[in-house]
Amino acid sequence: MTTTEAQTADLLADLPALLAEEPAVRAVIDRAPVVAVPEPARALYLAALARVTTRRPILVTVPTAAEAERVAHDLTRYLGRDAGVELFPAWETLPFERVSPSLDTMGRRLRVIWKLRAGGEQLPDVVVAPVRALVQRLGPHVEDVEPIRVHPGAQLDRDALVNRLVAFGYRREYQVEARGEVAVRGSIVDVYPATDDHPVRIDLWGDEVDRLSRFSVADQRSTDEIDESWVFPARELVPSDEVRERAARLVGSEPWGREQWERLADGQVFDGMESWLPWLSDREHLLPDLLPDDALVLLVEPKRTRDRAQELLDEEASLGSTLSATWGATGREFPRLSLPFDRLLAHTKAGATGKARKADVSKVCGRSRSACWQPQAGARHDARAAASRLSRPRRRRQSRRRLHGRERTHPLDAERRQGHQAAQRRRLSRVLLHQPVRRRARLLHRGRAQCAARLDVH
Repeated sequence: MTTTEAQTADLLADLPALLAEEPAVRAVIDRAPVVAVPEPARALYLAALARVTTRRPILVTVPTAAEAERVAHDLTRYLGRDAGVELFPAWETLPFERVSPSLDTMGRRLRVIWKLRAGGEQLPDVVVAPVRALVQRLGPHVEDVEPIRVHPGAQLDRDALVNRLVAFGYRREYQVEARGEVAVRGSIVDVYPATDDHPVRIDLWGDEVDRLSRFSVADQRSTDEIDESWVFPARELVPSDEVRERAARLVGSEPWGREQWERLADGQVFDGMESWLPWLSDREHLLPDLLPDDALVLLVEPKRTRDRAQELLDEEASLGSTLSATWGATGREFPRLSLPFDRLLAHTKAGATGKARKADVSKVCGRSRSACWQPQAGARHDARAAASRLSRPRRRRQSRRRLHGRERTHPLDAERRQGHQAAQRRRLSRVLLHQPVRRRARLLHRGRAQCAARLDVH
């Protein structure tokens, strides 16, 4: 990080604390049902709220995945890179699509789930998620998954470690080149964790970790040593005993998917196996169900978020009806991967607040606290001045088109409008008089309707 970037990061990190007394921030602490915040100030508002409240975690729900990534990135800049800001992403695949989500996505989801269940120091401060990720059912017993923690001096059996990584969904290869792969060469175990940007090399001395380092995929050489590494599963759906038994029963009850059920019953790990998750779990388990009682849930643009959740249900129903005929399962109702929006907070005791745009407050809730900020102008390097400008309320300007409660009439009243049209006709007549006879007739014949239309417009 350069000196300029470090100074900018320090200035941004100072802004949330200066907005601690903002009425909209205090309104959420006082359990206001709805607050109105301008879109450019969302991340700053959330950062100020995270600094003031002691409730953890704060679950921020946004309508789309792009907005979730943007809010999570901005929160990291305002709260610092060491702050516990987690993004809970949604699957990139469509329902019933025989393609697995990326390993990075599934690993990050499992990391957030584990942190919520572990609590304590592992509990994140803020979790940002699109509504698609929250209404999606979780895999069977994913909250019971424990990551593998590796550090120098730890006691690890090489074969047991590799078997556990394979059970986590990692593929055993001759050489590690991509996420979700593991390779063994003597006493060295190379693994590419699903949530890391670099692979990790575990150098064992007997059953003890002697050295832990990152290495380059290009030349397989170690780069720098690290203190510890957390290895999370690479798949949300693993062929456990419960999953295998349920798949074996589906072979007879759902013969149209016999090929997939048999592979799952045999314990195979294959691409697209996550698309069959609704058939392999009876539990309607969502991420908000794992929130502690003192958590806080913020719904950004509640109406738009609800509409987006309904669109997901409609898309899934349309795909299911289309694929049922293709798979030879006409007339069967497929289980849903996504649940209705009303189920989102049904089984959680966490408090919820809606954060809408100012224009949508009247449609969401009658009681609201509103906060409006002006653009920061002239406070390029002064955090306190920028905060004062951001917290300064905007004055409402009287509409130019309204005067003393009455709407102002159009500048051209009826008489003046008629006079304006007559003047246009006289100017057109003078132009035609200076044209030859044939051209004059042609202009009058072809352009009369067009001229009349233009005159009526004016």
